Formats: sequence, structure tokens, C-alpha cells
Amino acid sequence: MFSTGQWIFAALFFVAFVGVIIFSYRKDIKLHRKYYKGTIFILLGFIGFILLLFVLKSFLKG
Repeated sequence: MFSTGQWIFAALFFVAFVGVIIFSYRKDIKLHRKYYKGTIFILLGFIGFILLLFVLKSFLKG
């Protein structure tokens, strides 16, 4: 399906992309801590809501 060259390119692109993302995050970590404090609770709320929807769906379907 993919040639060897395409797999090599994909692997190198992935490594470079992840490296740039990590570098950018490390550079802006002080700003993240200042402006995005408490966002973990928002994420947990969304995950809990999605889990609640799945539970309700399975309960009402069954």
C-alpha cells in the first residue's frame, strides 16, 4: 500500500512534528500556567458528560 520511502518520510515527519510541538510547549509553559489554570476540570467535565451519555444510551437501549 505504501512504499518504503513513504514510510520513512512519515516517520521522519512525525518525529519532527512532535519535536516542534514539544519545543513550542516548553517555550510557552509559563504562559500556559498563567492563563490556563484550572482547565483540567473543564476536560474532566467533558469526559464525564460523554461517559454519562454512553451510560444513558446503553441503559435506555437495553
